[in-house]
Amino acid sequence: MGTLSDLLTLARERAENLGVPYQGALTPAEAWQVMQLAPGARLVDVRTRAELDWVGRVPGAVEIEWKTYPSMQDNPHFMTQLKHQVDPEALVMFLCRSGARSDSAAKAASVAGYGNCYNILEGFEGDRDASGQRNNIGGWRHANLPWQQG
Repeated sequence: MGTLSDLLTLARERAENLGVPYQGALTPAEAWQVMQLAPGARLVDVRTRAELDWVGRVPGAVEIEWKTYPSMQDNPHFMTQLKHQVDPEALVMFLCRSGARSDSAAKAASVAGYGNCYNILEGFEGDRDASGQRNNIGGWRHANLPWQQG
C-alpha cells in the first residue's frame, strides 16, 4: 500500500492526462486504499437504487442516484442531496457501474465547490468483456474489494 500522498499524486496525474476538471482519477483498489488511509474520505455511489439492490453495494458508501431508474433521467436533487450528506471540504470519491456517471458527478461536484473530487475508474462492475458481460474486466467487484449483495 502506498502513502496517501503517493496515491493522490498518481490520481492527479491521471486526471491531468485525461483532461478532466476534478482533482483525480483512482482505480478501485486505490480508492479502497484511500478509504483506509483517510478516514474522513467519502465514497459516493451514484448508481440507481435498482443497481444497488440487484447488483450490490459498497459498505459505508453514501448512496445518491445520479440518474433515476427506470427513466434514467438526471436526478434534479443530486447536488442538494450531496450537500446534505457530504461536507464540501471532504475528499470525495464517486463510483458508478463503469466510471461514466461518476465522471459526470465528479465534474458537477467540482463546479459546485467540492474541491477534492475523484472519479473511480472502471466503476463497480468494470468494462464489458468480449461476450458483453461485466465483472470480468476491471471494477470494484473484480478487484475483490468489500461489497454486499443488495
